[in-house]
Amino acid sequence: MKFKAKTASWDKIEVDALAVLVTEEDYQTVTSRMNIKLDGQLHNFLANEGFSGKEGQFIAFPSGGRLAAKIVYVLGVGKKGDLTLSGLRKLAATLGKKAKSSGKKTLAIDLVSELTPKIAISDSARVLVEGLELGTYRYEKYKTVDQENKNELTDVWFLVPPAKLQHITNAITNSQIGVAGTLFARDLINESPTITTPTYLANAAMTLGRQKNIKVEIMDEKDVRKLGMGAYLAVTRGSAEPLKFIKLVYSGGGKKKIVLAGKGITFDTGGLSLKDAKNMETMKLDMSGAATVLGVFSILSQLKPAVTVIGLIAACENMPGSRATKPGDIAVAMNGKSIEILNTDAEGRLTLADMLSYAVNEKPDYIIDLATLTGACMVALGEEVAGLFTNNEKLGDLITQAAAESGEKVWQLPLEIEYRETIKSHIADLRNVATSRYGGAITAALFLEEFVSNIPWVHMDIAGPAFEEKDTAVNPKGGVGFGVRTLITFLENL
Repeated sequence: MKFKAKTASWDKIEVDALAVLVTEEDYQTVTSRMNIKLDGQLHNFLANEGFSGKEGQFIAFPSGGRLAAKIVYVLGVGKKGDLTLSGLRKLAATLGKKAKSSGKKTLAIDLVSELTPKIAISDSARVLVEGLELGTYRYEKYKTVDQENKNELTDVWFLVPPAKLQHITNAITNSQIGVAGTLFARDLINESPTITTPTYLANAAMTLGRQKNIKVEIMDEKDVRKLGMGAYLAVTRGSAEPLKFIKLVYSGGGKKKIVLAGKGITFDTGGLSLKDAKNMETMKLDMSGAATVLGVFSILSQLKPAVTVIGLIAACENMPGSRATKPGDIAVAMNGKSIEILNTDAEGRLTLADMLSYAVNEKPDYIIDLATLTGACMVALGEEVAGLFTNNEKLGDLITQAAAESGEKVWQLPLEIEYRETIKSHIADLRNVATSRYGGAITAALFLEEFVSNIPWVHMDIAGPAFEEKDTAVNPKGGVGFGVRTLITFLENL
């Protein structure tokens, strides 16, 4: 989809569809000139359809050749001043879906800043791009569709005042880059897990390494063993697929160094603690954290944040092969801590233990990890909100702020000190599952905290929002690419 800001008049722009956003208070005033051009029929049509400008109302009216645009879309945004960026993003997704499903290829959106006094016109353009791109995304690599006759919205123009043209153009460009990173992650998550092996992720990383200011190092089992990553090795033992420890480094200058660590279990059977068939159906999603890290690195060279970013992915499969780790086995992590493995389906925290230990040796200012870690977090926060844990409130606030700006939902949960006793083992330093069935997201985060030393750290449990089980307003069923826009916003804010 191509986006461009234009100063053309709404009545002269030759497109398949022209969209105008209106409020409850002044939808008739805003559309009055358009109504005159349409021989007074638009207002009659809106009245007959019960249109009042409420948020989410959508009317399509054919121009009958009286305008350069073939059809007019009128979208209600609610009461004046009430519209949020999140609401506008959802409206854009709805608009994109309707335009695409009805075969519209070109669309113009009349941006009238007075409609949304709380939202800058550049922010409106930014979230409209996000909503249109994210809402119309479909992973159709394996679908037998007629490519020639497939409905695609190809061109979108924002009609803006001349004084705002360059400002809006810049906002559109930056938004498109951020969305591209999210779609990159979605494609990785949605691919068949037989394709998306640890080697596949490593090759994807190597491709990103061709970009300016990005270097990539891929380590194999011999390298990992030499580093002493016993927890990571314990997870990969049952799989015929070789592990790949992936390290990406973006050198953007500046004083800050940030490590992004993404859980990269390319398929999770649960190991010998085998999942049931239903819960295994979507376990290709267990590398969503890794996909987010790769999604971020896919666009860093374009956005050019003045920071150093290190991406870490301990990629492997968790399979119940003949050499698989057994419940009761002991593994020793890179930082020397021993772990009693009592449930092989709690494998993500084992790979993260070694990733975080490795991250500490890089001496970063901040460590941020993303992992589809616990079903318990979904029980607590549902399917749309990520759990956030931190040992540093300032860093936690920075990530929370970035998430709010990007439209991704996070909620901070506590690192409850009294729960530490539940992850202590009688024969090792730690156990990989708590003695209590309650507070599973918290005890998992407490386990990870054992490997970050005193470095400011945020853990994002993205088990809920990483993958949609059904279509939502902005995200279709499948991989979401959650976290890419939050992390990019965080890096740019730094």
